[in-house]
Amino acid sequence: MRCIFRPPESSSLAREGGAAALPSAKVLTSKIKMYVVLAFVDGEELFNEIAGNYGEPGMGKSILLAGLLFLSCIVNALKVAGQAASSPPTDADLLQVAASLQMYVEELPDMPKINGYSSYNGRLGPANLTIGMFEKKWKFHRDLPATTVFAFGTSSTTATVPGPTILSLQNVPTYVTWENHLPSNHILPWDPTILTAVPKTGGVATVVHLHGGIDEPQSDGNPFAWFTADFNQTGPAWTTPTYTYLNDIQPPGNIFYHDHALGLTRLNILAGLFGGYLVSDPATEGCLNLPSSSFDRLILIFDRSFNKDGSLYMNYTGVNPPVHPQWQPEYFGDAIIVNGKAWPFMNVQVRKYRFRIVNVANARYFRLSLSNGLNFTQIASDYSYLPQPVVLSSILLGPAEGADVIIDFSKSSGEVLLLNDAPYPYPSGNAVDSLNSKVMKFVIQSQNAPVVDRSVVPKSIATYPKPVTTGIARTRYLGLYEYSTNGLVTHLYINGKRFTDPATETPVPGSTEIWKIINLTQDDHPLHLHLAMFQAIERRGLVNTDQLTACMNTTYDPIKCNISSYEQGPLFPIPPSEMTWKNIVKMAPGNMTTAVVKFGYVHKNASYPFDPTAEPGYVYHCHILDHEDNEMMRPLKLVW
Repeated sequence: MRCIFRPPESSSLAREGGAAALPSAKVLTSKIKMYVVLAFVDGEELFNEIAGNYGEPGMGKSILLAGLLFLSCIVNALKVAGQAASSPPTDADLLQVAASLQMYVEELPDMPKINGYSSYNGRLGPANLTIGMFEKKWKFHRDLPATTVFAFGTSSTTATVPGPTILSLQNVPTYVTWENHLPSNHILPWDPTILTAVPKTGGVATVVHLHGGIDEPQSDGNPFAWFTADFNQTGPAWTTPTYTYLNDIQPPGNIFYHDHALGLTRLNILAGLFGGYLVSDPATEGCLNLPSSSFDRLILIFDRSFNKDGSLYMNYTGVNPPVHPQWQPEYFGDAIIVNGKAWPFMNVQVRKYRFRIVNVANARYFRLSLSNGLNFTQIASDYSYLPQPVVLSSILLGPAEGADVIIDFSKSSGEVLLLNDAPYPYPSGNAVDSLNSKVMKFVIQSQNAPVVDRSVVPKSIATYPKPVTTGIARTRYLGLYEYSTNGLVTHLYINGKRFTDPATETPVPGSTEIWKIINLTQDDHPLHLHLAMFQAIERRGLVNTDQLTACMNTTYDPIKCNISSYEQGPLFPIPPSEMTWKNIVKMAPGNMTTAVVKFGYVHKNASYPFDPTAEPGYVYHCHILDHEDNEMMRPLKLVW
């Protein structure tokens, strides 16, 4: 005999395993009646089981016993319902917690580094790394209780948020065995009504993607290649515990690794599963004489909200609960975190510094600027150097987008704030407030003696081939759609297709294509292509977008909708800071962005040293993680 409380298999709360069923509906107080009904159902099941076991002579006793157990089930149901009905933190509560954290009191951490290469008798060679994912406590601020997180590291003790920075060398392979040491249940609520990796016997599904990596499909971190602790359970696309990063076809630059599990990416990254990965080419970069050593810093910026007990906040109820009990279209935190600390400071000398900045937020755009009239000199975007440095007063970064900049602190004194003024959602959402408008502070140290700074800002940097529109294998049109019920968002598609629909983007290895991306939503979308390198060459406004959207929602075919008749809006120039080969291109709302996509090397004439047509293939998607998790992702299958 038993007293079972469970949602019916057909309900939106039902689960096969993994995290407990109830958290995603914790605040759905309207479910109380359902809980009680379920208690009655379980009570009836108990009665039938007992009656069958004891037979007619013991029916009275059985009925009594069943009745007592039935009442127990009601008590349990009401207890759970009471937990579900407990008041969640309000926006004001979360804002109060963030506002209680004094800014600029903790120093910017320099994340631990791991060499992705070996050295023996002066000879460089491959490295074999083992990096795990651990649950642990992390201090985001001195005045905030320690937070339970998921973190990358070589051990639980050394694991950090962000994870350790892997330092790799061009043309020297790095082999990483990614290990999952996470618990049986997730620390954050998740939504079973979106396509999600659900281990049948519990566990947190994870898989690691090297963002910007040009790697074999088996090492790319396909969402279906997930695995649980000790590889006890694996997804249908899982093939190997050790990933191969050749680093030979990577242009030198800044990329990063992060979780990419199906339907859980937004949660696992929110929990802390990401870290830096730098590819260096000493022979080429040494000639540039850029700031180096302690004057070259990786800056990973993200946002988080916290409960009063220090735990990470993520919503338990969705924007459209009848459809998705937990999912919301964007996550925005109140506290701005840099390298794992809320609003840190950094002491700097009167000289030039190089900052490799990456936006690792789930959904927030950052439009960064400096106080005191200082400018950025941008030398690279994502993982590619720019042809020439670009002097900017502000830099706009979408989620997963990077900018490599130089700041010359000899042109200022005192304190310099790194600021943000990007609306959220971008570009037409809420204005920033007194908290999320601040990022960190630089404190310029006074010097008794002149500082020797031999680094320079070179007049020219890299000469990658420019994108050309001749010899194009194919032109593709992609439409970005947002769907809603009663004015509330339910899901987002690319070309009206689900992630699990058969691949329609099937380029040939080594080919160059033109992609025209039509953004029919109100949001800017940072589009990310696995394997490929691409560059925007035109951004044009669309006219009569309501009419175009109506046609596209019917045909999903821009040609049938006579797309040329809608390409009559203003032409917006591509910013010079984005005129290089990238792994993230921002897709402005109400615009059609034309990009040249290269499925092969850009910086040298060579073929892939692996089979890019192998399973499980690749993907492309919006890098707003809440969108990516809810169908704004498609398979990318290369074919010969």
